[in-house]
Amino acid sequence: MNHLAHAFLAPDSAEARVGSILGDFTRGVNLDALPENVMLGVRHHRTVDAFTDRHPAVLQSKQFFSPQRRRFAGVALDILYDHYLLRHWKAFSNSSRDTFIELVYSELREHEELMPENMVKVSRRMIEHDWFRSYADLNNIGYALDRVAMRIRFQNRFEGIIEEIREHDHQLESLFLEFFPDLQKVAGGI
Repeated sequence: MNHLAHAFLAPDSAEARVGSILGDFTRGVNLDALPENVMLGVRHHRTVDAFTDRHPAVLQSKQFFSPQRRRFAGVALDILYDHYLLRHWKAFSNSSRDTFIELVYSELREHEELMPENMVKVSRRMIEHDWFRSYADLNNIGYALDRVAMRIRFQNRFEGIIEEIREHDHQLESLFLEFFPDLQKVAGGI
């Protein structure tokens, strides 16, 4: 799961939502020093990721990627799932997606003291460029995935993976719709 989905699935508190995103930035962080609700968000993040990585629909989705790109399929799906969550927001939430996005952005701004420096930089860029709303457009998913490809430190064929996503969009979306309700149930029970 990517940042929007983690925040969406997190326990309902600002600190837990920040912690759910912090789960991607824990290297070098003294977890014992975090407030309890932030740590709850970090643990939630890890449980969500572990469930996602094992779910049959996610494993099946990875098979739609070519062998040279399959190594990065999990990364691609994480970001793509934010797109599908936005596309089907009303199926998963009774609240406005714009209201939720603004809430998360506000919580990130207000709780920077809980974040390591690299997360502060990323969250500021996220808010400034409105990543969450931009993920509603599949083209922007492609741009985001290409930026990830540029950050990989070894030669790879990850760039352009959006073409494989477009080719299998219907199947990938159907598998997401099979998977995400299961994830919501698990996330709600954590």
